[in-house]
Amino acid sequence: MTVVEDRQRTRARRSVFARPVATTGWWSWVTTVDHKRIGIMYGVASLAFFAIGGLEALLIRVQLAGPNGTLVTADQYNQIFTMHGLTMVFFVVMPLGAAFMNFLLPLQIGARDVAFPRLNALSWWVFLAAGIFVYSAVLFDGLPNGSWVSYSPLAGTLGPDPGGLTLGSDSAAIHQSRMVFYSLGLQIAGVASLASAVNFITTTLNMRAPGMTLMRMPTFAWMTFVTAAMLLFAMPVLGIALWQMMFQVRFAAPFYDPTNGGDPVLWQHMFWLFGHPEVYIMILPAFGIVSEILPVFSRKPLFGYTAVVFSGIAIAFMGWGVWAHHMFATGLGPVADAAFGISSMVIAVPTGIKIFNWLGTMWGGQIRFTTPMLFSIGLVSMFTIGGLSGVTHALVPSDTQQHDTYYIVAHFHYVLFGGALFALFGAIYFWAPKAFGKMFDERLGRVHFVLMLVGFNLTFGPMHLLGLNGMPRRYYTYADGMGWNTWNLVSSSGAFVIALSFMVFLFACWRLYRSDQQLPPDPWDARTVEWLTPCPAPPHNFDAIPEISERDEVWFRKQRDGQLQVPEPVDPTSIHMPSPSCFPLVLALGMPIAAYGVLTEGTAQLVLFVIGGMFVAGGMLGWAIEPGTEPDRTAGRTTGAAADLGASQ
Repeated sequence: MTVVEDRQRTRARRSVFARPVATTGWWSWVTTVDHKRIGIMYGVASLAFFAIGGLEALLIRVQLAGPNGTLVTADQYNQIFTMHGLTMVFFVVMPLGAAFMNFLLPLQIGARDVAFPRLNALSWWVFLAAGIFVYSAVLFDGLPNGSWVSYSPLAGTLGPDPGGLTLGSDSAAIHQSRMVFYSLGLQIAGVASLASAVNFITTTLNMRAPGMTLMRMPTFAWMTFVTAAMLLFAMPVLGIALWQMMFQVRFAAPFYDPTNGGDPVLWQHMFWLFGHPEVYIMILPAFGIVSEILPVFSRKPLFGYTAVVFSGIAIAFMGWGVWAHHMFATGLGPVADAAFGISSMVIAVPTGIKIFNWLGTMWGGQIRFTTPMLFSIGLVSMFTIGGLSGVTHALVPSDTQQHDTYYIVAHFHYVLFGGALFALFGAIYFWAPKAFGKMFDERLGRVHFVLMLVGFNLTFGPMHLLGLNGMPRRYYTYADGMGWNTWNLVSSSGAFVIALSFMVFLFACWRLYRSDQQLPPDPWDARTVEWLTPCPAPPHNFDAIPEISERDEVWFRKQRDGQLQVPEPVDPTSIHMPSPSCFPLVLALGMPIAAYGVLTEGTAQLVLFVIGGMFVAGGMLGWAIEPGTEPDRTAGRTTGAAADLGASQ
């Protein structure tokens, strides 16, 4: 330890708000503000929630494997399928996309970190707090049970006096508790999404490497930027709706209560005004991933880069004008039905542009069927099926017949599982060298892909037929003789094949952890600038910020120089990076504590509000006055909180 380092640590120990000094071990992960570590933690947590959501799906399919199922009661089934939907949307697909946004965005634009590293850490801890808070409902009156869309009044959102509902006082209290967990849990998760959106937008606009114009950015960086812009406007809409729900359920506000002057259809408008952009928030990062992987393993540039970028922007813009196609059965009238039906058809055009561009990228290419390539091709094929079934919902008479049947369940699983999750698993295999310095076993990866593809189609393909044959969704059982037995059994069998594929993936992860590999910076012969960094990428990303002159910068450097020229490593202590901090975690802890206060009465409520407020205020105060110093000339580097915003540039 140098004299300067010893002096700095001595000053830190004297402060109440001393900086954590651990650089290895679990505490270094708790206090990290490194965008790559935060991305990895997002990914691990999302996969854990995926396992939980998958177990819930297996329970659903066992219950429905045959008629008159008795594995779970009606109330238990409602809790399970509600949490399955909530988990997969808010705690798997969204954060798994955020994992790659966090990990890749600075690397792909030639930056050392995101614009606001501590805010990035806060987003992660708030997301985790939201997931734990929602699932902690199982320790109280049960999990939310009104489906992930929680339509009022069917979700039990009529407030403390349920009016015409045939509920006892205990049942009314249980409904209130469950819906408070739903509304406040998603509110907390929304804080994480908004913070990330602001961070990604600022990073993209202000921290690109020299020469990295907007039209030289990798496609995934573009889709991250577009997704962040959608989040910035979509989350407040859901936030308002959730606040109204919470005040109605807990304090008898009238917003969605028709017996008290409210309108339950208002919830649907507000939810889907968020919910349909949310579909593209989940799928656009996957589109960006596929647009990065296909050119690498086709050994061709992305066909129609400009068209792919602007079609993504068009999808984001048009996604705000299609929400009411979820509401054709509510009686909006012929004018509204026609307008939203047309907009639902038109939005298929930019999506079709992307699909044809991906096909054009592969056409005539020297295709290598690696695991990432297989998953990307899986997205193109499965999402096309889901998109085609989605267009049928734009036809109002057809949608009226399909509404609330298993045809809808089949459609959105082909879009979100067959689309988003296939791409996200491909991304895990593709960018693992940058995260861990190791590559997955290709044989296990191919087995994982084949099992997932087969299981996916066995599970959700038959649901098209079940829906067209009239099987309603959200029913916990069905009678014999309805003509649904065979396809339900096939669907349930497919769910276990998907579970087997995930077990193969976990085994591949274990093999990756145990392996000892030394990889070059560019093991895939890739095209974009993140592959200029070593595998794994160091904390400071780049030894020297790259000068960008081409869209596929790494590819052009290899063609020009004959091989990839990697700069000589530098002393990492000569590059200032933002200092770690525990205060994002402290601040995040206060939110669920205060949220528990809403569920209580009297003194307990006041105590929880005060404790939660103290955590939030203490975290903000510590964040603000955490000690920092001016650049130390003798040490040759900067330390301190004041350097966080600009120094990583």
